[in-house]
Amino acid sequence: MKLFKEFRKQEVLVLLYRLFLAYFFYQIARFLFWFFNRGLIKIDSVSEYFSLAYHGIAFDTTAILYVNALFILLSLIPIVINTRGGYQKFLFWLYFMTNGIAYAMNFGDFVYFKFSQMRLTSAAIQVAKHEDNMFRVFTASIIQNPFILIWFVALMALWVFLYKRLKVTERKPVKPVPYFIWSILMLCLTAILAVGGIRGDFKHSTRPINLVDANRFVKLPAQGNVVLNSTFSFLRTLNTNNFKEVHFVDQKFIDENIHPYKLYERKVTDRPNIVIFIIESFGREYSGAFNKDKNIKDYVSYTPFIDSLANESLIFPNTFANGRQSIHGMSSVLAGIPSLTDAFTSSPYSNQKIQSIVSVCNDMGYDTSFYHGAPNGSMGFLGFGNILGFKHYFGKTEYNNDRDFDGIWAIWDEPFLQYFAKNAGKKQPFMSTVFTASSHHPFKIPEKYKGKFKKGKIVMHEPIEYMDYAVKKYFETAKKQPWYHNTIFVFTGDHTNEMYYPEYEKAMNRFAVPLILYSPNPDYHLKGVNQEPAQQIDIYPTLADLIGYNKKIRSWGRSLVSEKQYQPIIANSDGTVEQFIIGNYIYRFDGKEIVGIFDKNDLGLEKNLMSQLKGNAEVARGEKTAKAWYQDYMDRVINRRLH
Repeated sequence: MKLFKEFRKQEVLVLLYRLFLAYFFYQIARFLFWFFNRGLIKIDSVSEYFSLAYHGIAFDTTAILYVNALFILLSLIPIVINTRGGYQKFLFWLYFMTNGIAYAMNFGDFVYFKFSQMRLTSAAIQVAKHEDNMFRVFTASIIQNPFILIWFVALMALWVFLYKRLKVTERKPVKPVPYFIWSILMLCLTAILAVGGIRGDFKHSTRPINLVDANRFVKLPAQGNVVLNSTFSFLRTLNTNNFKEVHFVDQKFIDENIHPYKLYERKVTDRPNIVIFIIESFGREYSGAFNKDKNIKDYVSYTPFIDSLANESLIFPNTFANGRQSIHGMSSVLAGIPSLTDAFTSSPYSNQKIQSIVSVCNDMGYDTSFYHGAPNGSMGFLGFGNILGFKHYFGKTEYNNDRDFDGIWAIWDEPFLQYFAKNAGKKQPFMSTVFTASSHHPFKIPEKYKGKFKKGKIVMHEPIEYMDYAVKKYFETAKKQPWYHNTIFVFTGDHTNEMYYPEYEKAMNRFAVPLILYSPNPDYHLKGVNQEPAQQIDIYPTLADLIGYNKKIRSWGRSLVSEKQYQPIIANSDGTVEQFIIGNYIYRFDGKEIVGIFDKNDLGLEKNLMSQLKGNAEVARGEKTAKAWYQDYMDRVINRRLH
């Protein structure tokens, strides 16, 4: 019994109480996350929510144990002074510094999930390291969404109050030997429990739980984000590399069904110039030309000029983005390389020789250039542009007039597009890409245009209309340039952004971007509406075809204007699993197995048909094709065969 007295019962109970508080406040953050994103994450009942929250405990456990590992160790380590006031005060500050930072990660997702469509991951580091305006962005976010700070401060204050309600009273060990024996035993048991908690179970699992595992407990894929917490998703993706070679099929099947190399043989005498607009956050929802047949009640377009341009163009109303961030859009549009669970552009494999529309145009004697009005190097565009081989880069430095700077991100679209119209095309033929910036958080427009545009239903609508106006002014200037008539213009978005209509809250429509091919030269026959599925990675082979590049093209996309047809395979990722649209079905793939099959019209991914479609020949081939595509992607990226 004397031995048991040194068990340190009081300290253990207080430690458990302090860890319980972390679980309690993570559940509050989970509810707030869902509440502010309930339009995007459908939950039908209270019981369904509690089921998701219950399964979320495993992910909370991992996050809490990661964050509190040092706190737990220092709470239990036998150093005799553990119960003294000064030591307990030290533990208090350690506890709230580490937990406060980790807890704050969840609050950003209250707002940014609407734009990113996924929980916070370490990819945010890759974005942030290219920016020098993070403090201004953070400040603007707080001003626009003060409830984030209010909720965070209030909950942290409550957390501190509850923490202090149960204190450790000072007690000096009477029997040092039993004290150390019990302490060592407790540390060993705690270590075992912690390992199981961090891994997610005590089984001989092949790997710890990760983001994919959240989808084991949901009816709809989006609900996995409620099961997760942002601390877990960020920590679990640190130093991860999901690029791994796999083998599902033989090379013959890949060659015959994936067609990683395509050949187009178009005769072109007067090679056209190419101008590519990658428009920041340009979701298909905002443009009326792409919603004529969607039957959306009370629909309003915010792109009157682009709508008028689309009437004179070849457009694709069923186009999907191949990534979730701006840099993903750049690699998809220009190089035909989508971003899956892990982004190619932030992987160890991004710095390699890559065939792209840039390299193709360089081979054909084009003058190639990239324009982006942000500080040079922002978003990683300059670095990736150098990998692709752009001959010229024009950013905020070259623009050289900070009076037109928006104060946070870049030169306002209107003046920068005027600069683009006048500066590009000095040598012909040329291929120029411009990446716009103003249709972006914090959703501002120049002061001189306040009141000119419709406010719309969400904060995104006004800057989208400003962007549309800037494009209109661009064309007024471009039409006066000698290169204009023999130029092909491409318009697409890098990714989607804030949504208003329920149609675009559907899981697959969160990748819905427009695609426009326009030329004032009728010889290119770029008019009409093509309802076939299309994607950003189709742009590169389409342009290579149009300019008459009669050599093999390394591309998972296809030319959208060729008589030579390849089966479209639409590929992207929600940040947790990969998604493919092949034929009549949508396939969700976790890197090993198909985990969901949905009708191609079920864009909300509401009814998983896997059990009903067993033995279906088309589905069996679709599953094999999805795995073959993934196999070829991993092989080419890892083994540096992207040329």
